[in-house]
Order: sequence, then C-alpha cells, then structure tokens
Amino acid sequence: MADRTLNSVELFTGAGGLAIGVSNAGFCHQATIEQDKNACLTIVSNQQRGIPAVADWPVFQTDIRHFDFTALKIKGEIDLLAGGPPCQPFSQGGKHRGWDDSRDMFPQFFRAVRELQPKAILVENVKGLLRSTFSKYFEYIILQLTYPEIVQKPGEDWVDHLSRLERNHTVGCSSRLSYRVIFHTLNAADYGIPQKRDRVFIVGFRSDLGIEWSFPKPTHSQEALLWEQWVTGDYWERHNVDCSERLEERTKQKSSIYKLQSSLFPPLTQPWHTVRDAVWDLPPPDSEEGSSKVLNHAFIPGARKYPGHTGSPLDEPAKTLKAGVHGVPGGENMLALPNGEVRYFTIREAARLQTFPDEYFFPHCWTQTMRQLGNAVPVALAEILASSIKTHLLIAKPVQI
Repeated sequence: MADRTLNSVELFTGAGGLAIGVSNAGFCHQATIEQDKNACLTIVSNQQRGIPAVADWPVFQTDIRHFDFTALKIKGEIDLLAGGPPCQPFSQGGKHRGWDDSRDMFPQFFRAVRELQPKAILVENVKGLLRSTFSKYFEYIILQLTYPEIVQKPGEDWVDHLSRLERNHTVGCSSRLSYRVIFHTLNAADYGIPQKRDRVFIVGFRSDLGIEWSFPKPTHSQEALLWEQWVTGDYWERHNVDCSERLEERTKQKSSIYKLQSSLFPPLTQPWHTVRDAVWDLPPPDSEEGSSKVLNHAFIPGARKYPGHTGSPLDEPAKTLKAGVHGVPGGENMLALPNGEVRYFTIREAARLQTFPDEYFFPHCWTQTMRQLGNAVPVALAEILASSIKTHLLIAKPVQI
C-alpha cells in the first residue's frame, strides 16, 4: 500500500518532544493542545523561525477541560491520539495524590478518545504510575481506554466505575467503541537515546481494525557499550581518549566486562549512546565560541554536588533529566566531568539528550527550559513508537466485531 500522511491530535503537548517525534513519523497534527503559555511560546517561537518540525501545527493554548473536540469536525478521522498527561500526581518526587490531584488529566484523555474515536492511541507517563499505590487506578486507566464509551455516571466515583468496567470486561460484553490496549515500561537508552529514562507507554488500537501489535524490541544495550569500551576499545579510539586514564570506571564494571570477554562474541545490539556521544562536537559553553555561535549553549554557573545528586557521568547515558520541581532544582541536570568537577548541562546539551533537533530554539531561561525538557518525551523514541504504529495502521484490514 502506498504511504500516506495520517492525521493526529496531540494533548498536553508541552515543548513538543512527543509531538515532533509523531510528526517525524509522518503524522499530520490537526491540533496540538497545551495549557502552559511558556511551552506554547516555545512552539510558536520555532514556527516563527520556520522550523519544519512544527511549522504546520495548529496550537491551542487552553485548559483541556474546556476544549471542545467536536468543534474540530474530525470525529472518526483521527489516526492517532497522543499525549502525556501531567505526571506530577504519580511521580515518585511528587505528593502521590494520584486521582485526588487536580492535575490528574487522564479523565480528559478518556473524553478525547470517546469524542474523537481515533484509530490508535499513544500515552506516556512516569514509571511511578505502576507502583502498588496506584495499581487499581492503573487498571482503571487501562479498562477505561479499552471501553471509552462506558462513561462514569453522575455521582459515581472511579472505584465504582472500575467495578462496572471489570464486569463488562469479564462477561465479554461488547461496546460499539473499544480498543485493544497494552502497556510497557521502556528505558529510552535501550533505543539509542543518550539518557537512562524509564517511562510507561500505553498503546491501543481500535478493535475494529484487527491490528496485532507489540512494542518495538530494544536496539541498544549496556553490554554492547561495555564491549566497545573495554573489550575492543573502539569507543575511546573514536573519541580520541586515553582509556588508561579510565581505570576507576573499568573497575566498577569489572564483573560485567569479565563475562563479556568470556563470551568471545559481541552483543547483537548496538551500544548505548553516552553523554560524550551526544555532545562531543559542541564547544565548551564557557568559551566565546560556545556561548555565541551555538544556539542555547550558554554556561550556567553555580552547579554543586550534594547527597543523591552527583550528575551524569560523561561516558554513560545521562541520568533522567528532571523538570526542576519537587525540591530538585536541577541537581541531576548536571554533567560529572572525569576530573571530579560538575557543571550544569546547557540547554543545548539537555536538548540533545532529549534528541530535539539542534535548530530547535528554547526562548526561556535555563530553569523554565529545563522544566520543559524534563517533562518531554525524547523525540527519537517518540518517532520509533509512532513509526511502528503508522506501519500497522497502513496495513490494517478492518474486521467485524
């Protein structure tokens, strides 16, 4: 079947990480919806700069609770509904209020599914959503996405609504609109992103499409990185680094390296990408060339180590970039240099760790931008998932249910 552009709607767009990846995969956004004015300004600024990735997005700065999806006049014509509902209600660094948190926007995602009836859905959220504290609510999320037309009744709380959904599911009652929904926790580093970032992804396909789908298999691994660093030495040679000065790093991985050497054969995957891989060609941010010639690459002073926050080693994937909330004002958004010193990642370096294109401009201060980057989905990971979803949508053969 000839390739074609598919329509999409993006909720909770933020600075655009998930949306750019979906767009790169060949989807055409009919609406991108975000409440935060600063995040919207980031997107609009790049539209004004003529950045192709966001050029044609219709941007709606609004509270999604007041957004009328029916006004889009595209019901049933949306191929993909994607979005990452605010993670703070479920984040390990938050107040853990979950469904009692006013920022829980999963009910609005359910409403969008019900009103738009997309062929596929893609949801991203923090791994904390799978904690035992939220296990029943996560079951509720999955079942409500599966049967979006079984709506919550007036005065009915989500627990009672869950019971109705469970009964519907176990007795096999059909619903006119239903989805085949699966979920998985993915580490972005396993897909070539230079960052260890575990996030829950939920994917669903409308049942009438008869699509069989599974998450793409990991393509990169730590074992392959260790093989390239300590068995062949290709990593250090590529970066023109004397590996004899990295004995402490080798010692930390001694047992893993020994197993690899004993196996005789290299791993079948590609090596994890490291911070050094991501930023090697950028000039020092405190140099004239770094601050003036590279977009968003200004040096940020004041970085310091403190217990539990020691920065990201240069020769591993970065630790998870954080949004600078929950009492963690950028403490992990630092680079740990081989000499023991630390400094903050520049905006450009952090954007590379999230695989945003180099021409993508962030018009805000470091703190506000790190909030946007810390909340974003890595662009390249979003593209991998969206591309797989698109491939299956293009070959779908509707079935009778």
